[in-house]
Amino acid sequence: MLNLKPSLGDLIKSSFHAIAKNKSRTILTSLGIIIGVTSVILLTSIGNGLKNYINGQFESLGSNTVFIVPGKIFNDKGGFNNSESARYTTTEFGAKDIKNIKKLFPNFNIIPVTTTTVEIKYGNTLKKGLTLGGTNQDYGRLMNTQPKEGFGNWFSKEEYDKNSNVVILGYKISQDLFGNSLPLNRKVIINGKNFKVLGVLEKKGSSMGGPDQDSMLYTTFGAVSNMTGKDNLQEIVVKTSNKDQVDDTKKQLKKLFLEKYEEDAFTIFDSSQLLSSINSIIGILTIALTGIAAISLVVGGIGIMNIMLVSVTERTKEIGLRKAIGAYPQAILAQFLIEAIILSCLGGLIGIILGALGTWAINFAFPAQITLPSVLLAFGVSSAVGIIFGVAPARKASKLSPIEALRYE
Repeated sequence: MLNLKPSLGDLIKSSFHAIAKNKSRTILTSLGIIIGVTSVILLTSIGNGLKNYINGQFESLGSNTVFIVPGKIFNDKGGFNNSESARYTTTEFGAKDIKNIKKLFPNFNIIPVTTTTVEIKYGNTLKKGLTLGGTNQDYGRLMNTQPKEGFGNWFSKEEYDKNSNVVILGYKISQDLFGNSLPLNRKVIINGKNFKVLGVLEKKGSSMGGPDQDSMLYTTFGAVSNMTGKDNLQEIVVKTSNKDQVDDTKKQLKKLFLEKYEEDAFTIFDSSQLLSSINSIIGILTIALTGIAAISLVVGGIGIMNIMLVSVTERTKEIGLRKAIGAYPQAILAQFLIEAIILSCLGGLIGIILGALGTWAINFAFPAQITLPSVLLAFGVSSAVGIIFGVAPARKASKLSPIEALRYE
């Protein structure tokens, strides 16, 4: 005997039976939801992974790091400055600035940094357009850049004082020039001058579109100065004794530099400021890209609605027969609505699995981290899509006239 008041379990079972009758159409109907959920999870995973990676990099520097750079790199809202003055500044820091900072803070580590573009040659292998950083003996230790044990050393204070032509190679440069062999104490030619290799840095990669850290080279400040004929600095790093001294140090440094430079000619900031700006940019990009990916969910919902409307048309006689023998319109509405929800939830589950697998694969080459909130968000939205876009077909089915439905050809 036909159950005119079916339970929720009966409706779900009937819905699964109706969906299973045409498996190919079910998968194709859910495809938009699958693509949307997979995209949302992948993009949020990449955003979260990148944010965690950058946070880790800055944590390794410590919260007691203050940077001084030419130009005004932050705007009044705390974001990065896009003005011409930020990109093209004539400000040049020099050795006198370092001396003045040391007088002001005799117990702090002051690190000069300068860079130039070079070419490096070993044997018949030549690499051009590389960045050579010139700094002091403390940079590697304090900036978490020195070679790990067994891969050489950073240069010493004696080598720094002598302006020695010694070099530490980035991971990729070492691989390009020497393959898998460790090139310690070998000689390379940088811009026509011989340099002795002291160490090789571990693989780090690039971040936020910046320079590839694995293609960086490091030497003494004097070696770069001799090469370029200039002693100007691109950056000065001040390491305070502890993080509680950072704010006061920034104030005193600003007062010191205003005696020589205009206010827009330099920027003094700490690692937390830079990290906050970068995280803000990553957050906005992640939201924007996730929003674009979520459009696939809407497209998928429209696909579900269209297929469910087709299903109502195909099953018109079945609906008419059920209503003719007394089936309640609410039961018919519930069944078609449940079918739409099952389609969207099925697509959501497949999308979550594919998103998790994609995140796992991406993580081998790029930092990516899947999070529970992103999974719940993607699945919740996909379920909501099933409800929202399933209402119209379900209402149409429930309002069919039994007489007209039975006469339908």
